[in-house]
Amino acid sequence: MPLSGHELQDSARATALALPGTDQGHPFTEHLEVHKVAGKVFLIITEDPDELIITLKAEPEHGRLLQRTYASITAGRYLNKRHWISVGAGRGITADLVAELVDHSYHLVLETVAQGRRPG
Repeated sequence: MPLSGHELQDSARATALALPGTDQGHPFTEHLEVHKVAGKVFLIITEDPDELIITLKAEPEHGRLLQRTYASITAGRYLNKRHWISVGAGRGITADLVAELVDHSYHLVLETVAQGRRPG
């Protein structure tokens, strides 16, 4: 069953907070909840009632495939459109898919962090 916008964001938030070494805050604006690992962004949750989306990192080819597969997945709203995607509620967007995308984004970002700075 597809998620509502709030369920989508709650699922992304719960997944992100369960990952090791993450923190979250509002460094850019009060309407953007930013999740980081080792100081690097891997998830943005838009806290605007008119725009209930999440934005995550994705490998370019995988991101394009997701955009072709799901109408509610688009190029990243706030970041490099080649490396980031935005996900809204829609057909096929499930809690499992959201968890998978958040986990994948976290690990993509973690790969760019020096070994000594990676969480446990």
